[in-house]
Amino acid sequence: MHTIQILLQTTIPPTGDNWSIARFSRLAELLRTHRDSDGRVTFNVVARDREQLGQPDSILSRLDETEFDELWLFAVDEGDGLTPEDCGGITRFRQEGRGLFVTRDHMDLGSSLCSLGGVGKAHHFHTRNVDPDQSRRVIDDPFSTNISWPNFHSGANGDFQEVAIVAPPHPVLADRNSPTGAIRFLPAHPHEGAVDAPDDEPARVIARGKSKVTGKSFNLAVAFEPSNRGGPAVAESTFHHFADYNWDTRLGCPSFVNEPPGNGMQTEQQALRDTHRYSVNVALWLAGAM
Repeated sequence: MHTIQILLQTTIPPTGDNWSIARFSRLAELLRTHRDSDGRVTFNVVARDREQLGQPDSILSRLDETEFDELWLFAVDEGDGLTPEDCGGITRFRQEGRGLFVTRDHMDLGSSLCSLGGVGKAHHFHTRNVDPDQSRRVIDDPFSTNISWPNFHSGANGDFQEVAIVAPPHPVLADRNSPTGAIRFLPAHPHEGAVDAPDDEPARVIARGKSKVTGKSFNLAVAFEPSNRGGPAVAESTFHHFADYNWDTRLGCPSFVNEPPGNGMQTEQQALRDTHRYSVNVALWLAGAM
């Protein structure tokens, strides 16, 4: 099997005090150091921020012309992170059968990805592609009063949440070392975004979380099976499942994050192992390698 070529990419230019790609260094390291059963390097990882806002990004706008097998897009912008040219390049990339992982955060954070073909429809925001279910257009996390819906409270940054597997279990959730045969934990976040499976796509919800405030169930991940519409894809409720800070709060966060953190990811080592397993599973599945 060839080395899988992965692009980890944010939708903002390099910025020290924001969720730039430097704050996903543990994910990049995990994938770069992963070996297959024969000890061979599995992934080659390029991690980068986008170039100047408002101008086509030299990689994203021509992604279909590159050698990457999959794109992990961390939409951390405030609605202006992707140009039409960028969306075109990403959409063509997936139409060629290559893999796409797209994640965002609360409210309208990352809403530029709405214009992505197919996968963009899985993401619901406060003012764009609003959730058709009006009962979900309500504040879930009452503590960060400057953040409105969608903002599902799965726990403190640095803590973990229990994952509810939606049957049948999807391969990206499999863990043969787990007593349940699947991962059980992912990092928590005080205000996760909203994802759902579009009715007109070969997609389904594969995992759910539960609000620690209201007890409401909410979707964590949606998987798009490969089809004549495009390659495999995953839409995720928040990029905080993969941020350094949520894996280990000692690694720091932007200054605007003011919620009190937890340390469950350090005290419950199975939570970090599950998160690592899930990340590797996603990377393999997007490349058609599992």
